[in-house]
Formats: sequence, C-alpha cells, structure tokens
Amino acid sequence: MQTDLKIYNSLTGQKEKFEPLIPKHVGMYVCGPTVYSNVHLGNVRTFISFDVIYRYLKFLGYKVRYVRNITDAGHLEDHTDEDKISKKARLEKLEPMEIVQQYTIDFHKVLELVNNLPPDIEPTATGHIIEQIETTKDILNKGYAYESNGSIYFDVIKYNNEIDKYGKLSGRNIEEMIANTRELEGQDEKRNPQDFALWKKASPQHIMRWPSPWGEGFPGWHMECTVMSTKYLGEQFDIHGGGMDLKFPHHECEIAQGKTANGVDPVKYWMHANMLTLNGKKMSKSTGNHLLPREIFSGENNLLSKAYSPVVVRFFMLQAHYRNMLDLSEDALQAAEKGYKKLMEAINVLPDLPVSSESPVDVDNLIAQFYAAMNDDFNTPVLIARIFDAVRLINSIKDGKASISQAGKEKLQKALHQFVFEVLGLHQTRNQESGAQQAFDKTIQLLIEIRNKARAEKNWALSDQIRDELAKYGIQLKDGKEGTTYSFK
Repeated sequence: MQTDLKIYNSLTGQKEKFEPLIPKHVGMYVCGPTVYSNVHLGNVRTFISFDVIYRYLKFLGYKVRYVRNITDAGHLEDHTDEDKISKKARLEKLEPMEIVQQYTIDFHKVLELVNNLPPDIEPTATGHIIEQIETTKDILNKGYAYESNGSIYFDVIKYNNEIDKYGKLSGRNIEEMIANTRELEGQDEKRNPQDFALWKKASPQHIMRWPSPWGEGFPGWHMECTVMSTKYLGEQFDIHGGGMDLKFPHHECEIAQGKTANGVDPVKYWMHANMLTLNGKKMSKSTGNHLLPREIFSGENNLLSKAYSPVVVRFFMLQAHYRNMLDLSEDALQAAEKGYKKLMEAINVLPDLPVSSESPVDVDNLIAQFYAAMNDDFNTPVLIARIFDAVRLINSIKDGKASISQAGKEKLQKALHQFVFEVLGLHQTRNQESGAQQAFDKTIQLLIEIRNKARAEKNWALSDQIRDELAKYGIQLKDGKEGTTYSFK
C-alpha cells in the first residue's frame, strides 16, 4: 500500500507519487504558531490536517520525524518596529517570555483536546539564535545578502538572476512584483522592496534582542524555519507543511535562503492547508464573526446554540479535504455531531453482530477503498464516506438484511479501529467508553423497565413522558417484537 500514496505538491501544482529521500523514513516540518495569543481556529484546522498526515504515514510503516516549531521571538507588525509578542507583553505589563509561556501552554492544551499527537521535536526560535546568526553570516559571505544600518537583507534580485527563480512556489513573477512596488523604492533601508530581513537591528524600545556581529537585534521571521528544519531534518527533507497564507512570502523566502545556504532545494513536497471560514465569511474579531476553540467546546459564545465536543469539531474538520476551504456553521457542527454518534454507535454494535457461514459482503474491497482514499492525497472526506458505507452495512446486518462471516467481521473491526481511531484520530467520548457505557446502558434499561411497567398499567402519560424526555437528549426508543431498544438519533 505504501507505494500507492500520492501527494499534491504545491511546488509543481500536481499530485506526485510519494517517494521519500531515504526509503522508509520521512522528514516532515510544519510551521507552528506565533505564541502571542490563543491559538486561532483556522490554525487548529491546519494542525489537525497535518496530524492526520503524520498518523497515516506512521500507519503505513514509515519512520517519521515530525518537527513543528514555536515562534517565540515574534516578528514585526506592519509599518511598526514592534513585534506581536513584545506588543502583547507591553499591553499586559508582562515579560515577553511570560506571554510566550502562557500561550504555548494554551496551544498544547487545545491540540491535546482535539487529540493531536505531539510532534517528535518542537524547537523554538529563541533556542536557535546562534544558528540563525551563523546562517545569516554564511549567506552574507556568499554575496547574496547585504548590511544596511545594522540590519541584514537578502538580495532577492541577485538570487533570482544567479541561483533560482524567486516566486516559483507561489507562482509570482519577480518583474511584476518589482513593477507593483516601484513607488516604495528608496523609502527604507532595503535596495529593493522584495528584499527581506535575515537579521533586524533592534530599535531602543525593542524588548527582545540579542547580540550579533552587526549589533543588537533579532532574527528575521523566515530564518528560524530554515535553520530549524535544516538542523533536525537535513539540508533536504521530504515534506514541508503549513497554512495557505504562508506560501508567500514565508515559504518562498525559506526556499531562497535554503538553496543559497546549502546549494539544494530544501523540500521535495510542499503541502498547504486551506482556510476556515465562519458562517460563510472570513473570521474577524472586529466584526464579531470570530470563535476560539475553547468557546466552541464550552458553548460560551454568541454564535452557537450549544457546546460541541473537541472530537466532534475534529470530525467536522476532517469532512473537507485539507486543500479545500471549509465553512464552520451551526448546521455543519450539528450534522458532524449526528454523524459522529452514528459512527460510534455502529462501532460499538459491531462486536455483537451475528455471523454467517455464507457472506455476500466483500469486506476486502471495502477496506481497500479506505486505503485508496487516504492514498489519494490524504482524502479524509472520501475516507469518511467509505467508512459510512461500512456503518450502513453494520446496520443492515443488525436489522437482518445482510450477513457477514466471522473472518469478515474481524477484518472490518480491525480496519475501522485503525482508520477511525489511529488514522483519523477520533476517540469515543466518555459515555461511549466501556465502563461508562455500561452504566449508561443500565440507566436507560432502568427507564425502559419503568416505562414498560407504566404501559402495562396503562399509564400512558408516564410512558410517553419517558419516551419524549429521552428523545430530547437524542435517545430514540424503539418498540419491537423482541422488546424495547434504544439508539442515538
């Protein structure tokens, strides 16, 4: 199955057969958060997408080294000389590293709630200042950067003319970029508006600063990822991921830095996750069209009628392909919650299904479709659709409309466990876990017994009350020849 995997490469604009640089080993780097505020819901979607990619590569038997950085040095606000972390520290009258610690912990807790696996290495920008200075010196010595007023800038025009095309990842043309920004030339210390900082001189009021050969300053935003990916994955590695918004300029600049410093293209497969919108519009704090992950989990918000569990939010996010836009709405979350309950109910029913010596069900073909979906650029919505084919099969067997052999049942149980829990990273909520489930079952059975007694005594009011109250909580009673059973709506 490993050789069938295809990945959409943002660099070439097409799906390519996945062939790692070192057989059976995968190096994957994903741009992490800038920890100056609570993690954004759109970022959570990106990290869930790459968590599933990480899980599936491991599931296929690859030895994966997953590196995801923490940007704790900040990068400059537009048109100001203040980075986001320093600005937040000043506003809250805290040390910058208190801000970093607070929001790094929040980031980890939120990803833990949505059941993301931690990366293998999580380096920080501030932990690699020396390496960033050394790489800046190297590019400067090679003649592809220049010093200006204590700052070091990458010479984009020289790189484009002598090494490689600048803009090849984002599809931008350097001549058009120059033409569109020509009026800005000479207004700052750069030779060209497209040149970007490898190292910035710190102004007197700038809090986060380090000594360097060019005076006190701080590294450019793009340099940290070049340095950390190279240090832990090598000069060339397999997969670099991040949000679509990072393609330009961040990832474009990483390519330029890496190729200039090491003489090779740093990444074989570039992967980008798309945006998340809210009620059909871009999320924005200023307009109030904005939700934080914890606000969804707690229900403490003005946009949704109730709380939704982290696993339901994860399930919702996996119902769109990572390269497609996804719109979050109340209706979408309700549908995801309903689908999740149906899926868990079917998985819990499966072990107790009757088996038959004659089984027309082609379980092998169904499981092959699970692999086919994920091998097609990690297509989670198609995988979920095929999993629900299995759910319908389980319900048909339960209702006596289909049959399955013992071997087929065991294969299906194993495959569903692998793809639902190991690959998609879903899990059963508390009332679906074995011990709690038994207590829950006993409670419902007790209510059914009370209702049966009421019906025998022709106490229809109590009988109907029990049925209707349970229905409010999504529990549907079914009266049949074998007695009363319940299911989730």
